[in-house]
Amino acid sequence: MDAKKIADLLGDCDIFGELTRKDVEKIARLGHVESYKAGEQIFSQGDHCKDFWVITEGNVYLERAIDLGGRKGKATICILGKGRALGCWSSLLGQSHNLLSSAICQKPTTLVVINGHELRKIMVEDHELGFSIMQELCVLLVDRIKCAYGAMENI
Repeated sequence: MDAKKIADLLGDCDIFGELTRKDVEKIARLGHVESYKAGEQIFSQGDHCKDFWVITEGNVYLERAIDLGGRKGKATICILGKGRALGCWSSLLGQSHNLLSSAICQKPTTLVVINGHELRKIMVEDHELGFSIMQELCVLLVDRIKCAYGAMENI
């Protein structure tokens, strides 16, 4: 899929929604599209990762395996739909990281996959663009932390 079509898909993303079309197209050149079936994992907790994903169709739930000694299980952190982003740490840190949760498709799902290191380079080169994305990433992280705490309360 070409960058213009990927830019169309990214236009609904909560992270990139406030950017100019030109900036979204610049980011879109870093991406490619992947499709998953219902029940298929996009990534697993503990996987080493450098990517950033944007859901363009379908639903994904984030799940964390928990081991509390005698109590083991899984907690659903949140369910994400169209326009929501996953795996942002590499964009923030400039390095690969181990994922803190698993992402499983609730139904057939299509995502744009962006290399987080390359996205970070764009953010560093264009400070205004970078600040705008960083601001949205912070909002996303606050939301995920709240969801994680909420999930922990249900254990």
